[in-house]
Amino acid sequence: MGDRDADPPGDAPSTSDGDAATGILRAFVEAIPTPTLVCDPETLTIRAANPPAVDLLGHDRGTLTLMGLSDVGETDTTVAGEPVNDVAAAAADSPASGGPDSPVERFEWDVRLGDPGLRVDAALHAATIAGDEWLVVGLSDATDRVAAETQRDAERRLVDAVAAAVPLALFRCTEEGTLARWNDRLATDSGYGPESLSGRALTSLFDEGTRGAVSDALARVYREGEVVSSEARLLTRSGERVPYRLSVGPVTDGDRVVGAVGVGEDLTEASLREERLAVLTRVLRHNFRNDLNVVTGFTGRAIEAIDDPDLAAELERVVDTAERLLRLGETSRKVERLLSRRPSPRPVALAPAVDAALESLDSAVRGRAAVDVDVPEGLAVSAVAFLPEAITELVDNAIRHNDADDPRVRISAAELPSESWVSLVVADDGPGIPPAERAVLTGEETPLEHASGLGLWYVNWIVTAGGGSLDIAESKAGGSRIELSLRAAEEPLPEDAELFDLDAFDGDT
Repeated sequence: MGDRDADPPGDAPSTSDGDAATGILRAFVEAIPTPTLVCDPETLTIRAANPPAVDLLGHDRGTLTLMGLSDVGETDTTVAGEPVNDVAAAAADSPASGGPDSPVERFEWDVRLGDPGLRVDAALHAATIAGDEWLVVGLSDATDRVAAETQRDAERRLVDAVAAAVPLALFRCTEEGTLARWNDRLATDSGYGPESLSGRALTSLFDEGTRGAVSDALARVYREGEVVSSEARLLTRSGERVPYRLSVGPVTDGDRVVGAVGVGEDLTEASLREERLAVLTRVLRHNFRNDLNVVTGFTGRAIEAIDDPDLAAELERVVDTAERLLRLGETSRKVERLLSRRPSPRPVALAPAVDAALESLDSAVRGRAAVDVDVPEGLAVSAVAFLPEAITELVDNAIRHNDADDPRVRISAAELPSESWVSLVVADDGPGIPPAERAVLTGEETPLEHASGLGLWYVNWIVTAGGGSLDIAESKAGGSRIELSLRAAEEPLPEDAELFDLDAFDGDT
């Protein structure tokens, strides 16, 4: 029998040579800090694995060195669908220079399926180690990256779907204020294609007269991190100027504004509709007022010319009805003005606002009732400039609809304990507000019971435009008690500030 320790015939290495080669390979991979395997380039059998590879793949070193490379994963194909062994063979056939310029085969591989799965990025290259050629396989965990990319792709698809469905222009700007993304509506509105919009300054889409307003709005977004709205004229590719409304807000990274997102709306149809409605309203109101003046004039003359008390009483009801309709027309004018101006809240001194409201009250109405006022000086609220008109409307209604022998109206105000709100109350001793009138504000009216309380609507719109609210209850005297809850002004009024906008009391236009 031959010596058991003798070298086998041919070029096959001896056992001691194999142990030495294994030791060299192990020392090689142990020196690499990232997960690494070394494979036989012909059989693709794993010959060495370092601890990071053991931790990543979940097999001990002994098990790994008994496996082929493709046996490591639950699937033997790459994410791209190529057999892992074919990619490995292509890497093994590459020249093994062992240097940084050695050709590298890269692929993604789902080593473990299910949840939780394991996807790795693999980099394979041939290398010469201790005079022998080997296939070195570098691995890195790509699971979190792929999950994040999948999440981002899903969010991007959702955003794209929303952007395509919204009938408004949506866009995103870079930190420099240039367009980075947009939907088809912006391209349609402006007339520019993707190649012209990409990297274009948002402000350049607007004409010279309004470009500054857009620039100022963007500056506030980037400087103060606020959401800002502005109106401008979009200058289309064909040179058309389109009325446009922009709302732009910040995109932040921590405390830093790194971009902006916005919504744009073509106001052409809305402007035409508003213009036509304004013309229609003016014509109808003018004719309405003139015709009712004719009715009241002739009816008044008829009352003076007859001796029948019953008929005179009926004719007086005609006059009362016509005058009520005239007041309704006047209130509708005020409502139209309020809605068209879209006023913003500002600090308003409450006591002077109440004084102005009483001064604007019809003198004949004012003389029919005693009005007590208890509004402390120094109270300031955040409200629109039309607040005095709302107070006038409440006091006027309280007096006109009061059938008491000695009508009384009380106006009082107080700062609420929260110090963020101020209460303004108008109370009377009249019959109270009918349920149908209250239903207008609560949305409880029925098709068969429509209220005529346009005045209450007007008051409610003025109050809510300033961020406040309106509440209707019964007063201690049995009449109505209307409480306006108004936000307290955040900053004190400057000494030279106007108490309210006198423009709010102008005549018909």
